[in-house]
Amino acid sequence: MLRPGVQRALIALVQVLGLSVWFSASAVMPALREAWHVSATASVWLTASVQLGFVAGAVTSAVLNLADRVRAPLLMAVCAVLAAACTGSFALFVDGLAGAVPLRFLTGLFLAGVYPVGMKLTGSWAPPARRGLAFGVMIGALTLGSALPHLIGGLGSLPWRGVMSAAAGCAVVGALVAAAAVREGPLFGAGAPRPDPRYAVAMFRQRAPRLVNLGYFGHMWELYALWTWLPSFLLAGRTGGNVSLVAFLAIGIAGVAGCLAGGWAADRYGRSRAAVTALVVSGACCLASPLFFGAPTGFVVGLGVVWGAAVIADSGVFSTSLSEVADPRYVGTALTAQTAIGFALTVVTIQLVPVLAGAVGWRWAFWLLVPGPLVGALAMRAFGRRPG
Repeated sequence: MLRPGVQRALIALVQVLGLSVWFSASAVMPALREAWHVSATASVWLTASVQLGFVAGAVTSAVLNLADRVRAPLLMAVCAVLAAACTGSFALFVDGLAGAVPLRFLTGLFLAGVYPVGMKLTGSWAPPARRGLAFGVMIGALTLGSALPHLIGGLGSLPWRGVMSAAAGCAVVGALVAAAAVREGPLFGAGAPRPDPRYAVAMFRQRAPRLVNLGYFGHMWELYALWTWLPSFLLAGRTGGNVSLVAFLAIGIAGVAGCLAGGWAADRYGRSRAAVTALVVSGACCLASPLFFGAPTGFVVGLGVVWGAAVIADSGVFSTSLSEVADPRYVGTALTAQTAIGFALTVVTIQLVPVLAGAVGWRWAFWLLVPGPLVGALAMRAFGRRPG
C-alpha cells in the first residue's frame, strides 16, 4: 500500500467519500424548502453555514499548524467521521433551520480536516514533475464527492433524509479507508515542525505565494456560487430533463475531466499558462450565460459541461503552485490558510447571487462572478512572468 500511485488513489477515494456530505443539504434543497416552508433567502444558510464552518476550522488548523503537526491520515479519518456524524444527525433528527444550520456549520468545521489535509498528503507522494496531475486527480475527487449527492438524489426516489443518510455513510467509509490504508509520503520533510502560527500570514509577504493566492481567490469567487446555484439557474430557465442529473454531469463528470486536463496541462505547459487558460474560459462562460438562459436543453447542457470543466480545472494548479513556493516545513499550513480565505469569499458570492437574481432575474445573476476569473487570470499571468 506504500507505492506512491496506490497512496494517491487511496487519498482521492477518501476525498470522494468524505466530501460527499458537503453539498448533501444543497442537493435536497427543494425538498427541504417544501417540507420546512422556508424562503429561498433563509435556505441559503444551509450552504453558507458549511462554508463558514470550513473557514473557522481551516483558520483554527492553520493557527495551530495541525496539518503539519498531527499525523495526517489520523486527522483526516477523525474529521471525516465527525462530519458524517453531523450529517447523519441532520438526516435523523432535524426538522427545521434552527437545528440544521448549527449542524451544517459543524460539518464544514470538520471538513477543514479532510480536504486541505488530503492536499498535503497528495503532495507528499508526488514529486514536482508529476504534482500538477496528482493535484488534478485530488481536486477531481473533491469535485466528484461534492456532486455525489446530486447523483444519489437523481438516480432514485429517496426522500431527502435518505439522500443525506447515504452521504453520511459514504463519509464513514472514507474515514475507515483513511485510518486503515493511507500513510504520509516522504516529501515535505519529516517530523513535526516548531509551531509557527504566523506563517499563515507571513507567506503573503512573499510575491510568489501572494500571486498564487490571489489567483486562487479569484477562482473561488466563482466556483462555489456556480456549484450552489446552477440547479436554480436551470430550473428558472426551464431546462428540460432531470435537473439533478444535468447538475451532476456539469459539476461531477465534466468537473473531474477538467481537473485531470488542468493537472496534465500544468505539468506539460506550466502552472501559469494552465491556470490562465482555465480562468479565461470560465470567465467567458460567465459572460455568455444569459445567452443560454431558457435555450434548448442541448445548448444549456453544452454550456454546463464546458463551464463545469473550466471552473475547476485550475483549482489543483493553485494548490500545486503554492506547495512549490511555500516553506516546505509549513506546506500544510499554507494550503489550509489559502483555503480558509478562499472559502470565506465563497460565503459572499453564495449570498449575493440569489439577491441579484431577485433584482434582475436568474438570466443575469452569474454576471456577478465575472470579476473573479478576471482578477485570477491577471494574477497568474504575473506569477508566470516573475523572475526565477
